[in-house]
Amino acid sequence: MRVDIVNLTAHRGGRTVLTDVNVRVPSGTVLGLLGPNGSGKSTLLRVASGLSAPSAGRVDLDGTDLRTLKRGELARRVAVMAQEHSEEFEISVLDMVLLGRIPHGRGYGRDSDRDIAVAQHALRRAGAASLAERSFSALSGGERQRVLFARALAQDTPVLILDEPTNHLDIAHQIELLDLIRSTDRTVLIALHDLNLAARFCDAVGVLADGRLLSLGAPQEVLHTGLIRSVFGVESTAVAHPRSGDQHFIFDSRSTVPTDAPPPVHQFVPPQEETPAP
Repeated sequence: MRVDIVNLTAHRGGRTVLTDVNVRVPSGTVLGLLGPNGSGKSTLLRVASGLSAPSAGRVDLDGTDLRTLKRGELARRVAVMAQEHSEEFEISVLDMVLLGRIPHGRGYGRDSDRDIAVAQHALRRAGAASLAERSFSALSGGERQRVLFARALAQDTPVLILDEPTNHLDIAHQIELLDLIRSTDRTVLIALHDLNLAARFCDAVGVLADGRLLSLGAPQEVLHTGLIRSVFGVESTAVAHPRSGDQHFIFDSRSTVPTDAPPPVHQFVPPQEETPAP
């Protein structure tokens, strides 16, 4: 499912947090959103998922403005893994994952055998099957991240929106989770802080600063030492990975020179984009 973010502006608390953002995410593409804290990544994901309304512009799913969709329809198309989650009530891990099945007719009735099977399969894929009977509120931060991702998988939607899903995960589980995200063949919008992981796992990256999209394109085209200095205020060194040859960044120090002018926006065009049948 294609996601088009068109001329998007958003306000929060009376403050402009996104200004005229345009992003096209082709079906099956993993788009990584990068930027310093407060750059607008989470707000963009909230608007793209329908959790928040834009002040201007729109978000289309395969050409349909998501604001025209009923909540149930939207929940069958987009699954969200947000940063914040409730810890105020006791719920088992399996029941937490089963919440992802509500848009498929679970309602308030008894869980079907299929719902339970889908939830258990999602837990296995997320490496959290052993947690099924534990209380969600008693889990560590990393365990919760894996369970919440399993819930998003169980929702079985063509679009996944993930806000910093690697938070609290050790490096092994970060790589495992991002490998799994790539293997889903879904359209994914994901906010990340690790530029090297984004370069490795994302088809395209969009760099935000002060609520504006500064650069958008393939990681090898967008990420460079000048951008890292101007956006993140960090001096870095680009090196070739000794085995893959891919570009990798070593972060040296905080920058002590004035920031460069914002880099241009690159439009990401996938190598083989689907053409609608006539």
